[in-house]
Amino acid sequence: MAAYIIVGVDVIDPEAYATYTRQVPATLEPHGGRFIVRGGEYDVLEGNWPAPRVVVLEFPTIKQANAWHESEAYQSILPIREQNARTHFMIAVDGVS
Repeated sequence: MAAYIIVGVDVIDPEAYATYTRQVPATLEPHGGRFIVRGGEYDVLEGNWPAPRVVVLEFPTIKQANAWHESEAYQSILPIREQNARTHFMIAVDGVS
């Protein structure tokens, strides 16, 4: 069953953050991950949305999603995001079976 990582982020330093975004795709490939949404325009239809940037990643399973997040490759670039953006949330969730 497909699984998704959903992230809400507020970029503080776009130039420095771009260093992170250029490196993420290579960390996804070994885990079967791919971008579904990567910071596109959106409309809030109900409620309050805390983040100006939304990212959705798709993986074959939630186990692979978690393995990507815990991988040495991703953990090595994570400090770039943490220093240059405020992450409102990052969740891993199973898709519909």
